[in-house]
Amino acid sequence: MLDATKLGQFVGQVWGDSIVPALIDYIRIPNKSPAFDPDWAAHGYMEEAVAMFEGWARERLGGLPGATLEVVRLPGRTPLILIEVPGSETDTVLLYGHLDKQPEMVGWTDGYGPWIPRLEGDKLYGRGGADDGYAMFAALTALAGLREQSIPHARCIILIEACEESGSYDLPHYVEHLSTRIGSPSLVICLDSGCGNYDQLWLTTSLRGMAAGTLTVEVLEEGVHSGDASGVVPSSFRILRQLLSRLEDEANGAIKPASLYAQIPPERLEQAKRAAAALGENVYSKFPFAGGTQPMSDDVTKLVLNRTWRPQLAVTGIAGLPQPGDAGNVLLPHTTAKLSLRLPPTLDAEAAGTMVQQLLEANPPYRARVEFQRQSFASGWNAPALAPWLETSLARASEAAFGMPPAYMGEGGSIPFMAMLGERFPQAQFVVTGVLGPHSNAHGPNEFLHIRTGRRVTQVIAQVLADHLAEAG
Repeated sequence: MLDATKLGQFVGQVWGDSIVPALIDYIRIPNKSPAFDPDWAAHGYMEEAVAMFEGWARERLGGLPGATLEVVRLPGRTPLILIEVPGSETDTVLLYGHLDKQPEMVGWTDGYGPWIPRLEGDKLYGRGGADDGYAMFAALTALAGLREQSIPHARCIILIEACEESGSYDLPHYVEHLSTRIGSPSLVICLDSGCGNYDQLWLTTSLRGMAAGTLTVEVLEEGVHSGDASGVVPSSFRILRQLLSRLEDEANGAIKPASLYAQIPPERLEQAKRAAAALGENVYSKFPFAGGTQPMSDDVTKLVLNRTWRPQLAVTGIAGLPQPGDAGNVLLPHTTAKLSLRLPPTLDAEAAGTMVQQLLEANPPYRARVEFQRQSFASGWNAPALAPWLETSLARASEAAFGMPPAYMGEGGSIPFMAMLGERFPQAQFVVTGVLGPHSNAHGPNEFLHIRTGRRVTQVIAQVLADHLAEAG
């Protein structure tokens, strides 16, 4: 039997002595995902991060007899770290994480920054520590914790990719290339998700898909005097607003086309109600609302479902507009908006994206030049039902590590790898969890890793790996 107290002490020491210092070094590296740094290969930051991860891991593989590490490089693609830890040959577990990062984003508090690690109590500020640079460190530490107590586990494959924040477009090629070595895992553990609070284990039951792209409206070859042209030449910004209204009701944020919705399974509705009851106002109070801004509803269950199962649109970038201080009396020739449309977990992203493109480009007002350029399409994922052994294991692990039972809730983000694995390994069980909780602000300013939660999640992984082998045996 796994000694949970001893495991907690071991994990805590490794996190304090080794993982946190390593993550501090990692945060300093501006290894932005290829979508945000097209010249990533020339800049060398991705290779720097891979080398740092590789060095840390190799120092610890000696404590895991027979373990191997390879940095796999397919031509023209981001690198991938493959770690294989031998175990019982009866089964395979796949553990997943990534090391590429989102871009800087504005709004960081003075003294903080994306590449400035800052440790304050249980919080390590900086880009990428929680999303999800900690994953490889946690996975290897969980295995080392089992080894310390001579607890057996199945053969484990750890995959750390470098393209997740760009939609994981390189990963399918690696999975196919390594298919013989990966085999057919019966359990997949993903550490790239979130948590509703820092008091209990949160298991992700679904992930939304995404159709992202840029919508450009062009009315002129060059800017002209607004006094001369306004009332004659239509505003590109006004046309953009008209086009977005085809997709979204600006009064309440509801997506208009019925084909962009999906039936919510009854069990997900019940889980949403329980999650809303557990979180209460924290469903929305975790966000840094400005002034008197209110959430889109005072029904917290509705808010949970809005962010997990219903389509929602966000305009995440605008081009063609000068800064107010630089803006003269000129009617602008074009306006471009970057759109991020979150999709229900069970909706096909390609089909949805094609429909959106046709909706936005058809019959443009004033016959303006309109183009929707696809950037990142990814289908969502709905988890299979938990096997009884896994449900029992997660309950035991959560009580041991957090002192509370686990909670289950869908997440609003996208992890393209999950949909791909769900299709490739339909019989596999999935444990999808993470450390991105209230105010951790993934992708935004002042992002942080909650260290205590990272330690506890590491303990949970170890317990599940131990129980998995017992079940497989």
